[in-house]
Amino acid sequence: MENFDVDVYGLVSEAGKAREFSYSPYSHFAVGAAIVSKDGKVYRGANIENSSFPLCMCAERNAIYQAYLDGKSKDDLLALAVVADGEGPCSPCGACRQVLSELFPGDAPIYMANMKGDIEQTTIAELLPYAFDGSDL
Repeated sequence: MENFDVDVYGLVSEAGKAREFSYSPYSHFAVGAAIVSKDGKVYRGANIENSSFPLCMCAERNAIYQAYLDGKSKDDLLALAVVADGEGPCSPCGACRQVLSELFPGDAPIYMANMKGDIEQTTIAELLPYAFDGSDL
């Protein structure tokens, strides 16, 4: 991946702002995510719940779908931050990992954070090393 400087704290802050739009009346676990593209545009997402739980949508998927709806592709994306109010940094769920494995660069940084300021850096390749992909079909 090309070397771009990412304002980690700024990206985590954007995820925190997105978290304010969470609709989480059932879990009471608000999550925000933000993706920055190489041109500096930030795409935010928040988790949106539904009483029919399978219809819920995670913050990470909302953010990446926003980027794609704006014409971005995997090659345009630079970094992702996800934040929630937990004891430790918030990690993407399995469904988000699967989506990110196909739509987000495997070596791009993913910053997992909490509201206390704890941040861990990883990649989707590290989070889902045996991802199911098109070659499995």
